[in-house]
Amino acid sequence: MRFVLTAVALALAAAAAIYSVRHNRGSGAATSGATNHILAPDFTLPQLDGQMLRLSTYRGKVVLLDFWATWCDPCREEIPHFVELQKKYGDRGLQIIGISMDDGPEPVRPFSQQFHMNYPVVMGTAKTGELYGGILGLPISFLIARDGRIHAKHIGATDAAVFEKEIKNLLQTH
Repeated sequence: MRFVLTAVALALAAAAAIYSVRHNRGSGAATSGATNHILAPDFTLPQLDGQMLRLSTYRGKVVLLDFWATWCDPCREEIPHFVELQKKYGDRGLQIIGISMDDGPEPVRPFSQQFHMNYPVVMGTAKTGELYGGILGLPISFLIARDGRIHAKHIGATDAAVFEKEIKNLLQTH
């Protein structure tokens, strides 16, 4: 009986350790080590104007993919910073793409106008979220280098200075 209890305790400890490592990777900090710089999964999604956007057409640019929703307060805090980053670095090769995880475009259109979103906004799907490892909370952002590989992943609200530093570093690499 003692052997069984010890085995169960060890199994629970191992499961807790695995959960802790996976959970703590995304506490607002970059998890670039976790991405291993894999190629960003390609997708084609509808923009708010109905035109289709394909991620792979932005190869050669630094791309910040922002998974967000209109009802997400931390998302609302980040978006004005993304607007500023797009203004500041867009002509140097940055392209921000907002992936709305709202149920439909109805609340997203007025939201994007209110926040003066100066970058493409597409309507995400559960499948898109799955391609990027599952979107279990918002916001989640991926920074993609010019070669199409994921450089960093940020889970939760992230300080704008962190994004700016990473963007500047990626823009300098050709």
